[in-house]
Amino acid sequence: MKLFSTLTLTLIALTSFSQTKMKTINELINEKDSGWKEVKEWIGAAKNKVEILPADPQKAKNALYQTQVTTSSPMGAIVYMTGGILIDNGWIRILGSGNTKLDRTLPEWNKGKSFKEFGETPSFLLIADDALGGFYLLNGGGLGKDLGKVYYFSPDNLEYEPLDITYSEFLQFCFNNDLDKFYDGSRWKNWKTEVSVLKGDKVYNFYPFLWTAEGEDINKVTRKVIPVEEQYSLNMELRKQLGH
Repeated sequence: MKLFSTLTLTLIALTSFSQTKMKTINELINEKDSGWKEVKEWIGAAKNKVEILPADPQKAKNALYQTQVTTSSPMGAIVYMTGGILIDNGWIRILGSGNTKLDRTLPEWNKGKSFKEFGETPSFLLIADDALGGFYLLNGGGLGKDLGKVYYFSPDNLEYEPLDITYSEFLQFCFNNDLDKFYDGSRWKNWKTEVSVLKGDKVYNFYPFLWTAEGEDINKVTRKVIPVEEQYSLNMELRKQLGH
């Protein structure tokens, strides 16, 4: 895996936000050196269940332009070539250019969270999330000094946990990592059946909260489906109240 080159591309992708003049869609599409070929190879060898959601061509172009990432990078390739990617029966949702199963685009989901207007420098990028209400973020400088590394916002402690992996390595994590082990204690009985029909703009909300002593046993707490936007806002509010 070309870790150095993909990390460099990711950093270029992040810093490109700071340009006052946004690149045109033709400047962002690189047919000769598409990152999609490499991503498809990774998916083909994946150990976990991977579902590629089809992209709408016009929406894909709009999302790529708004993201300002070249298709030479894995992120740009996923935004341009997919409506998103579902991992492990939809437990993890990697953001792309939107689909009926995952009705959010990467740039639109980040607008108002990591930047105000398209073209601004983001302090982070929300790149994926899970049915549990956890969020994966690519550090643009707002989470630590490890620029270009991925963090996980965990619902069981409301902390940004550094994973010490790049975007490309995050994809490999999704495709091949032992997710049962990573999410140990966070998957309830029959989760697979429930999550497989969960829409990509929804997550499970738990009460008592998973970060409380009463919420430690996920099979004993109550859960309900709520919009992912609502869960994200709730997380940010709870962090403020708890003084994080």
